[in-house]
Amino acid sequence: MVGANVKAETKDLIDRRSGIEQEMNVIIARLCAGPNGPGLTGNLVDSHGFPQADIDIPAVRSDRNRLAMLRNDHKDITEKIEQNLHILLSGGLVQDHQTLPQKRSAEGEELGIQISSGSNSISSISLPTTSEVSSMDEDAIPKFPFAVVDELFDGSPAALDGLQLGDQILKFGMVEGGDNLVPRLAREGQTNQGRAIPVIVMRRGVKVHLNVTPRAWSGRGLLGCHLQSL
Repeated sequence: MVGANVKAETKDLIDRRSGIEQEMNVIIARLCAGPNGPGLTGNLVDSHGFPQADIDIPAVRSDRNRLAMLRNDHKDITEKIEQNLHILLSGGLVQDHQTLPQKRSAEGEELGIQISSGSNSISSISLPTTSEVSSMDEDAIPKFPFAVVDELFDGSPAALDGLQLGDQILKFGMVEGGDNLVPRLAREGQTNQGRAIPVIVMRRGVKVHLNVTPRAWSGRGLLGCHLQSL
C-alpha cells in the first residue's frame, strides 16, 4: 500500500526532524548564552594563542561538532520529506488506474511496486485526505533558523524593536535562508530604511513575530546588531 506507507513514513520523518530541531535549539542557545558566549564559530584562544580560561573548550568543540552533524541530518530528512510530499500530492497514483490497471506509476516504478487490481490495487490504497496532506505540507516548511543574533547594542533600532541576543532568525523580510545571506540581508535592510520589516525569530523554542525598522541612530549601521549565519 504505497500511499499509506508513504504517508506513515512522512509523519515519522517530520517527528524525527522536530526532535533534531529541538536538540539544535538547545545547543545554539548554550553556545550563544550571554554576551561572552563562545558562539557557533570563532577562535577559542586569546590573542596570545592560549586557551581562553573562561571557556570549556572540549565542551564547546563537542557542541559545535554535534551541531554540524545535526545540520546534515536535518537537510537529508527535509529532502526526503519533500520527496514524499511530492508523491502524495502528485495524484499520479490515481490518474491511470481506470485505463491501465497494470501500469506502473512513476512512483511505483521507483519503489518496485506493481499496481494491480488485487488487494494492493490503487482503489484499496488509503490516500491522505486534503486536510492531512495540507497539515504535512505545512509541517514540511523549513523551521530551521539561518542566522542568530550574536551581537546587539543597547539603544539600537534592533534592540528597541524587540530583537534579543541569541534570537534565531527564521525570516527577515523576504529572506528565509539560502545562499549569499550576508549581501541579501544587507540589501533587505538598506532598501527598507524607515519601513518596518516583518521578522520571525525562534526564542527559547517559541516563535516570535516582530516588526523591525532599519533607521539611522547614534551607532553604526541601520539596525545595531550582528547576525551570524548558521
